Amino acid sequence: MTTAAAAEADILFSPFELGYLRLPNRIVMAPLTRSRATKDTLAPNDLNAEYYAQRASAGLIISEATQITQEGQGYVWTPGIYSEAQVEGWRKVTNAVHAEGGLIFIQLWHVGRVSHVSLQPGGGAPVAPSAIPAKTQTFLASGRADVSTPRALRLDEIPRIIAEYKTAAENAKRAGFDGVEIHGANGYLIDQFLKDGTNKRTDSYGGPIENRIRFALEVTDAVLSVWDKARVGIRLSPVSPANDALDSDPAKVFFPLVEALSRRGLAYIHVIEGATGGPRDIAPFDFVGLHKAFRGAYIANNAYTRELAIETLQAGRADLIAFGKLFISNPDLVERLRENAPLNAPHLETFYGGDALGYTDYPALGDA
Repeated sequence: MTTAAAAEADILFSPFELGYLRLPNRIVMAPLTRSRATKDTLAPNDLNAEYYAQRASAGLIISEATQITQEGQGYVWTPGIYSEAQVEGWRKVTNAVHAEGGLIFIQLWHVGRVSHVSLQPGGGAPVAPSAIPAKTQTFLASGRADVSTPRALRLDEIPRIIAEYKTAAENAKRAGFDGVEIHGANGYLIDQFLKDGTNKRTDSYGGPIENRIRFALEVTDAVLSVWDKARVGIRLSPVSPANDALDSDPAKVFFPLVEALSRRGLAYIHVIEGATGGPRDIAPFDFVGLHKAFRGAYIANNAYTRELAIETLQAGRADLIAFGKLFISNPDLVERLRENAPLNAPHLETFYGGDALGYTDYPALGDA
């Protein structure tokens, strides 16, 4: 690497002040569902702790999406944060990450309609803002399956779900996390309230923009009643069609939402630019403007390479860069990016479910 190229790359590996936390670099490990929680309790285990500890050189780890209740679960063997066994399991993970000098936030998750009756309490229908089935699939023990048709949440049920987010935030604090990320992206429950393709309500949570952003802001306020604002972020996906959630005019929704979040002083917004795991240019959207509308940090996500990450940081279009799949196959991704070294290719067939194979056995640079 030339001296000039090394100097340009320095920004990716420079420290960053995120609220009260000093991140050692600007590389964020994005949330990655791996479906390897303990099967009977959905609690994290020793293998999960090893996996996260291997990746603790990231400036910040954001945990895999973690359901706040059984109702919030949409995929088999994903972890929760609503039982004592789950809190204890996550404490193993946070202790392991901290022992390696890392920082870790939990991502709080309710999937809404992206679920299956076999995963729901009593085999009931998944819940959603409106009773509109999603044209997507989930992952069950038997393999992939179409998601089930949801039922619309009653108005009197919404406070209960908001209270469950608060309890989950309290449990996350007991489990030793450094902060919380609210999952408001990818067509899950919060995103379903935000977008007019999934929210056809006519009450105070549907219709006008101020109504559609209400649920997201009430969840945020519930989490902020537990955690300092400097330790709370939210993930958003304005134009992603993930899980069949679409809006006719995303800018009219997401700019007011982000401005309201900015007034609350959140530490960051974590934004999927384009289609989740797909094209960055799927639809026009002013992500630079969204960054400017928010006073806190902006984490950019989606198909970032080393080169694009450096260019984006240098141009001031983001403060931090999130990498997803590259962290699956490269536990030492930070070192590999620093050295501009070759990257391990991920094994797609081991992404969901299983054991250490394709999970904790990817080699680091120094391995033979």
